[in-house]
Amino acid sequence: LLAIIKLVTNIAFYGTVSTDFVSPAGNHLGLWVIGIPVIGGIIVGIMARYGSQAIRGHGIPEAMEQVLFNQSRIPPRLTFLKPLSAAFAIGTGGPFGAEGPIIATGGALGSLVGQVVKTTAVERKTLLAAGAAAGMAATFGCPVAAVLLAIELLLFEYRARSVIPVALASATATAVRMAFVGSAPMFPMVDLVSPSGLAMAGYIVLGAFLGIASVGVTKGVYWVEDTFEKLPIHWMWWPAIGAVFVGVVGYFAPRTLGVGYDIIEQLVQGELGWKVIAVLAVMKLISWTFSLGSGTSGGTLAPLFIIGGGFGATLGYFGTVAFPGMGLDIRLAALVGMAAMFAGASRALLASVVFAFEVTMQPIGLLPLLAGCSASFMVSALFMRNSIMTEKIARRGIKVASEYSVDYLDQVLVGAVASRPPVTLDASQDVGSARMFFRGLEHYHQGFPVVDKNGKLIGLVMRREIMDPTLSDVDLRVSDLIWRPPVVAYEENTLREAADLMVSERVGRLPVVARANPRKVVGIITRSDLLDAHLKRIQGVTKAEQQLSLPVPDVLKLHERAENSLKEALRRADRGRRARRESRGHGPRSDH
Repeated sequence: LLAIIKLVTNIAFYGTVSTDFVSPAGNHLGLWVIGIPVIGGIIVGIMARYGSQAIRGHGIPEAMEQVLFNQSRIPPRLTFLKPLSAAFAIGTGGPFGAEGPIIATGGALGSLVGQVVKTTAVERKTLLAAGAAAGMAATFGCPVAAVLLAIELLLFEYRARSVIPVALASATATAVRMAFVGSAPMFPMVDLVSPSGLAMAGYIVLGAFLGIASVGVTKGVYWVEDTFEKLPIHWMWWPAIGAVFVGVVGYFAPRTLGVGYDIIEQLVQGELGWKVIAVLAVMKLISWTFSLGSGTSGGTLAPLFIIGGGFGATLGYFGTVAFPGMGLDIRLAALVGMAAMFAGASRALLASVVFAFEVTMQPIGLLPLLAGCSASFMVSALFMRNSIMTEKIARRGIKVASEYSVDYLDQVLVGAVASRPPVTLDASQDVGSARMFFRGLEHYHQGFPVVDKNGKLIGLVMRREIMDPTLSDVDLRVSDLIWRPPVVAYEENTLREAADLMVSERVGRLPVVARANPRKVVGIITRSDLLDAHLKRIQGVTKAEQQLSLPVPDVLKLHERAENSLKEALRRADRGRRARRESRGHGPRSDH
């Protein structure tokens, strides 16, 4: 992909056939430079309309959509359509990086393998994430950050079954990269000096400002996208219209054209003056916002790094002027700005920190990076519900999980909540005596384990089956109503395992048995028990953590009110049964 981008760049801006790197900024096309991105936009629009509309966008949200909605099945044609469309968009001056399309291409390749080989949806998701992580690792030489990005944005889980394959794929891709281009960091920096306490405070404030900026950048991109949606022309032409802004900005600021990796390197090395940095950051922001909002094919990482690095370096410069004794380093401020912008926009906190470290190999920058990115993440979370990666999906009415926590049901054992002792039925008793037994019960149970004369479990029957008026009271035994082997849960099973078993077996209750004696019933667990188990979780949730529309006390009041209503309804039903029995001349039941 990088070679194709270089080839298109040489042909479009210099009329030469070469795969050597050359920046579009050195062109001598004059006003004609405005038309080059427009040609690229037209090509992308045609490829999207007649090839696949999925090539539009910056790669990661589209991969997330396939994971969430399509069982990680990406159409095979995207494996070559996405990199080709990105090559034309970037090679003709699009202000994007190659990492987004490479991530999307790697994900498409992983999904393709998962479709050719017989796999489950979970395994395809892992393959997709492995391909995406390998693509990012191969581009930047950042294997750990690539794994973290896959965990934070694609896998929606942290399990050995998914993390290990993704980590192996990322390590393999990085090793292949090293064989081709060596092991030098992508953006080398001179050695830094450990920041003082005052400087650390400055980087935290800088990160907070970048968090605000990331919110503005995200809202700006989607405002432009909404504006394009209102245009009375087919979306195929939108990339060309967005490319007009790219061309105009590129005419006045040629260095905004193309991927801009050289600009990132100059930012972290401190080779640019603050005025140049500020102008580049603003112009890149304008160009990238309108181009990405038009629905063309491109990436987000490199533009956000340039914009964030520019803002960070500018703020760092003013910080050194206003507070010369603070000890701020403009190069480190640029690095923190890069990572903080991406952390605030994507909410991938750990991936942002580790990425900035791996592409520079400056361990001294880790602490300022962690502080600045955390501040940016916090501010972004306070002011923006969704990230730049999830906003498009959220607009379709789908909630994308961005926070991982241990499943509460996975922490509670069946033995801790099972009802004991269980109410059982004797397999040999007739249906009539079972009905009389039910009328004497204080609680309104629905299902009952059935045991033989030795107390061994042989099945389970429902109250409605016993009370069926078409059944004979005497001719049938309780054991005659058992139609399937018992489905049981062990005391050491978790409630999550019990819930999954209920769903897979289509039952609402499970007899609970001990592992040492699986035919001995020690309790019973129902769907209501699973719901009641959540009460402790709700009671332990603080007001700041919960996302319920009602406060926790109100939820508990509603639960208590519902329980009282159910008891009252059962009492009324029991009084109605007694009245009907007396009206038939049977008289009141002495055994009630």
